[in-house]
Amino acid sequence: MSEESKPSTPADNLVTSSHTLPSGESYTATTGTMVLREEVFTDGRFEGLRPKAEMFVTAYTLDGADPLTRPVTFAFNGGPGSSSVWLHLGVLGPRRVVMGDAGALLPPPYGLADNEETLLKESDLVFIDPVSTGFSRAAEGEKPEPYHGFKGDLESVGELIRLWTTRNGRWMSPKFLAGESYGTVRAAGLAEHLQSRYGMYLNGVMLISSVLDFITGEFNEGNDLAYALYLPTYAAIAHYHGLHGDRSLEDVLREAEEYAAKDYMWALGRGNRLTPEERTAAVAKVAALTGLSEDYVDRVNLRIEHIRFFTEVLRPRRQVVGRLDGRFTGWDPDAGREHFEADPSMNAITGPYGAALNHYLRSELGYANDLPYEILTSRVRPWSYKEFENAHVAVVDRLATAMRTNPHLRVHVACGYYDGATPYYAAEHSFARLPVPAELARNIEFAYYEAGHMMYVHEPSRLRQSADLAAFVRGQNG
Repeated sequence: MSEESKPSTPADNLVTSSHTLPSGESYTATTGTMVLREEVFTDGRFEGLRPKAEMFVTAYTLDGADPLTRPVTFAFNGGPGSSSVWLHLGVLGPRRVVMGDAGALLPPPYGLADNEETLLKESDLVFIDPVSTGFSRAAEGEKPEPYHGFKGDLESVGELIRLWTTRNGRWMSPKFLAGESYGTVRAAGLAEHLQSRYGMYLNGVMLISSVLDFITGEFNEGNDLAYALYLPTYAAIAHYHGLHGDRSLEDVLREAEEYAAKDYMWALGRGNRLTPEERTAAVAKVAALTGLSEDYVDRVNLRIEHIRFFTEVLRPRRQVVGRLDGRFTGWDPDAGREHFEADPSMNAITGPYGAALNHYLRSELGYANDLPYEILTSRVRPWSYKEFENAHVAVVDRLATAMRTNPHLRVHVACGYYDGATPYYAAEHSFARLPVPAELARNIEFAYYEAGHMMYVHEPSRLRQSADLAAFVRGQNG
């Protein structure tokens, strides 16, 4: 390779700016790319460090705080293929999106406001965009595919956390992870990886819209579990749209959970051994809980796949409901199709968050980059789970290992009742099977919200969740 064709040596490209919280405290924002490097050996000889990726971060640190006592939270979203924009501008960061809510969405160009409930009051914040999301990219001359999978993603985000912690002198700070959706898979894996690889023990992990075991959401022949675990969410969404009359949500959920845990699983397992009377009763019960017709429930053999449900439940109104948030409704070009064309809740949030993030980074934080900021990209596909090729994808054991190794590690699990992507009852199922002793199981707390996957889109839920997360960090640091 000629000198002219050799890749240039990348360097960190970070900008800092000073700001003030509405409560008066000053803080520093640092945003830009950090270069990850790997050690290179040839025939056993060390030949230096080779740049492998440039990862985009936005960090907020409270001015004048003691790093020995000041917590730091590393936050990321999921996808795979998602940037950290949702947690950043939705609930945790010092600025937040103003977009309205289900049934009352604001028009473009939306808004951006101070987040008076920001977690920055309790903890410094570091938002991380995995490779190929946001402005993160593989280094020049390197391929991105090694980062598009469970192991490569885990190791690169873990290395970024180690590097930031080291450079900023924060090894003695209380440390937390906050992950959402697939980010909970990453967070659970990182809790163990950071311990075993770097000796970095965490104080707490915040799992928002949690999925630790993929079998809980796999709708396929031979796995009846997913149908049962989704039933309470279907019932919640039906209740929100008025299909349960004047009953309370609490009452509906209690009935759905009891049926899902016992009689529904029994009926699914019996199959064609059900008597006509037993089948008729099961069909009627499932239809009443989900708001679907008995004819439909009978035709799908009592097994309601989730995209089918979102497409079917409001079909008489010629509407579909959201997967990420079942409170949102939309229209499909074909009111007779089986699977909706698009998720109306995803459509509702993409525009506001995309506009806010692109404005905020350049205009308020002073970071300029002409690359497109990848809010949620399919460029990470196919995502590799080769580490699980002989089993379904699950990180329950990794989180349990982290908790048994570090008995001070506590876990906060946030669930939205209308979340059709990572149902709350599935999260409860996974944690009930976490292989830890009873005394460590007490380190796990759940919080529930009358909202969806991004529960902070719902203003009352955002306010309560902000308080819940702040209390969790304070409790960990007390």
